Amino acid sequence: MAARAKKYWSYIAGERGRNWVRAFEEPKTGILYLEWYEESPGTDRPRRIRKSLGHRDRERAKQAADLAAAAFADSDAIPVSPSPGEITLRELFDRYLVEETPHKSPSKQGHDRRAAAMFLQFFGLGRLARTLSRNDWIRFIRARRSYEVSPPGTMERLRRARALGRELPPISDRQIEYDLKFLWSVLNWAVEGDSRGCQLLERHPLKGKIKPRDWPRELTPARPRLTESQYQAMREVAKNMDWRFLVALVLAHETGHRIGSIRQLRWSDWVSEEWIRWRRSNDKIGLEHETPLTPAAIDALRMARRKNPGVGDGWVFPSPKDMTRPCSRHLMRTWWKRAQRKAGLSHIRRLGWHSLRRQFASELREAPLKDLAQLGGWKDVTTILTCYLLEDREAMKQALAMRRHYGAPTPDSSRRQST
Repeated sequence: MAARAKKYWSYIAGERGRNWVRAFEEPKTGILYLEWYEESPGTDRPRRIRKSLGHRDRERAKQAADLAAAAFADSDAIPVSPSPGEITLRELFDRYLVEETPHKSPSKQGHDRRAAAMFLQFFGLGRLARTLSRNDWIRFIRARRSYEVSPPGTMERLRRARALGRELPPISDRQIEYDLKFLWSVLNWAVEGDSRGCQLLERHPLKGKIKPRDWPRELTPARPRLTESQYQAMREVAKNMDWRFLVALVLAHETGHRIGSIRQLRWSDWVSEEWIRWRRSNDKIGLEHETPLTPAAIDALRMARRKNPGVGDGWVFPSPKDMTRPCSRHLMRTWWKRAQRKAGLSHIRRLGWHSLRRQFASELREAPLKDLAQLGGWKDVTTILTCYLLEDREAMKQALAMRRHYGAPTPDSSRRQST
């Protein structure tokens, strides 16, 4: 007798042909999705759309399906949303995660889902968004710093560490600021209106109440710069590691670009022997530009071509397990940490790939800021001055040596007067 096929959970909202929406469970992972149909221009058949909700909470999935069906329906038949001011944080986050989060990068999508779960855990599912206050803001910061509220994975790590008599490092102000920016963005989006122009909040409940001093800021953030001797030590270690890491290390040093842009280079981006193109789609700030290559960078690319012959849109740094995909950022970070440990630099906090970007900016401090921004892929020169162009002791001494003292005799003038 044939075994019965396993039934997976699903939920249907709306009416077929009008505002039909289905929430369903993906068989392999258990992640919940929304599915609906949209008219496809130029064809008679509708197009099926599927969006991941990024969680396994069936009640939340039902609510998301109901909200989507209501948004698709005629406004006279079904209300699009609760009246502005009566929407809960749970409803607000569900809408944002369905409408806005899918347009972000995978890492930001993950943070959106974790931050939403964390705020709901702290404020409660039924909390009205309009009732948020400055006291709530301050309470969340204190709770986040003390691990009273954290993403689910972090809480599990905290329990394991305490069982072993250890303590996790304190949550940085930078991370807490990142979490709060998500909440601020969601509230702004609710005031401006969702994708169908429905205003979810009449006003931003925290705007005007939260002052600059209320944001957690790191007064002296750790921004280490890889020195030339440290770079040479890392490069020596990299010779005995995967060739992809060595080539990426040299390109990061010679071009000053982010590892996210470097690892997604294609052979067609090497537009000529001495020039390389950085695609908008692979750039954090969406800046497409071309920069010249140094002889060391050219030699590294030639080495990569010997190890991985390719043309056209083939990856310069293909994944070791799947040649059709680029190396992941996780693998690049793992290689960096391994090389940093072997080079004896593991004691330096936050000495990651970005330290090469700071080194690049600092070594080219005498270049015109406009040219430096183009070489390193910065849109705004203010960012270079604020975060990348670090102080240099030798440059400060040279600046003092060139200082002119008006009214005070110089050594040369004193010698002339004495003679």
